[in-house]
Amino acid sequence: MQNNQMEGIQRAGEIAGLSIKTFLIGLLVLLLFGIYLGILIYGENSLTVLDHLKAKKEALIYKKTALKAENRRLQKEYFELKQLEPSEN
Repeated sequence: MQNNQMEGIQRAGEIAGLSIKTFLIGLLVLLLFGIYLGILIYGENSLTVLDHLKAKKEALIYKKTALKAENRRLQKEYFELKQLEPSEN
């Protein structure tokens, strides 16, 4: 009975064109590749983190531009007020 089961397993492997050992090694490689892709996409140094950092960079660039414009406006206002003060000579 056990011999018939082994023959059935061997025939199944022969039908697929792979031995059990080759099939298991291929399955292991596929599993490891899936884990690698998961880490690449969702891990600590992943593509999602990269996308988040790019968005944060754009927000900071926009904020920098806004702050520079506000600084120019405030400097202009400061110098205008400074000219209105009487000189201390």
